[in-house]
Amino acid sequence: MSDAAPASQSVPQPDPQYATAEQQAEAASFGMWVFLATEVLFFGGLLLAYTWLRASHPDGVAEAGRHTKVVIGSVNTLVLLTSSFTMVWAVHAAEQGRRKALTRLLTATALLGLLFLGLKGYEYHGEWTEHLVPGLNFHQDGPHARTIELFYFLYFLLTGLHSIHVTIGIVLIALLAVRARCGAFSARYYTPVEVTGLYWHFVDIVWIFLYPLIYLVGRSGS
Repeated sequence: MSDAAPASQSVPQPDPQYATAEQQAEAASFGMWVFLATEVLFFGGLLLAYTWLRASHPDGVAEAGRHTKVVIGSVNTLVLLTSSFTMVWAVHAAEQGRRKALTRLLTATALLGLLFLGLKGYEYHGEWTEHLVPGLNFHQDGPHARTIELFYFLYFLLTGLHSIHVTIGIVLIALLAVRARCGAFSARYYTPVEVTGLYWHFVDIVWIFLYPLIYLVGRSGS
């Protein structure tokens, strides 16, 4: 039995402000790219602050970096990269109108996102027990204690904001999976899947930048 979406749900009518469904799809994609550009500027400012800290206090940042959980960070990198592959395959399945495959791939992507958050939560718990949470539970001795505190302030800010973006992505993808199961998408209409895929890949790219900056700094000479 084919898993293609029913022909009756092939292309919904465009909203009144659009002449055609194709125009609405192009507007949705353009809007997502604009949104992602603003997110790049947002994360870019925080990364600029991190760069300043690292350039001004290289020894302290190196010592702070050695406190990070590189194994968990590496596993989470693999998890997010895998989720990007499943999202790509989901878009490909949508293009072909393969409803069951699309549903399964979207579900797999959401589950990988949940795994990422679970590992991140476990990592946060470890940092709490090691007194590495600025403002709430921080205690480190030595000449670089202040720099370590600033490092972890930026660490929690960057990874926390990233985790919020991951959470939003999981919710969106889970909703798409439910809609896909109901036959809402077809080879002629899959714009929400494609647009959400752009967002999820952005989340992945941000992590690819964060991973070496946070987890690999200070380890080459250790």
